[in-house]
Amino acid sequence: MNVSSHSLVLLERVFPLLYAGCFLFLLWQAFQVMGRGFQAIPRPGDSGTNAKPVGDRPADRTGKVTIHPELLDAQGRITREDLLTVRFSGDNGEPATPVDPS
Repeated sequence: MNVSSHSLVLLERVFPLLYAGCFLFLLWQAFQVMGRGFQAIPRPGDSGTNAKPVGDRPADRTGKVTIHPELLDAQGRITREDLLTVRFSGDNGEPATPVDPS
């Protein structure tokens, strides 16, 4: 048995262990990331379910209702023309209408 075949046998034994170690490490990292994602939004029944702003900032970045620019006319008022809407099955709620800020 020469040196190259001995090192080849060693690699054949070590490679599956390295592969399994890397796999387990990445699996552990994935579960940590998913756990942080599940904790990002509180669910009913969780302790501290009150919606608290982050730091001293309000929950919305402006504190106002955000209106998309596509809904405004040339004078900056909410348009009165009919808009295309999409309804999905199981959506039985009333259609939302924007509130005119003026």
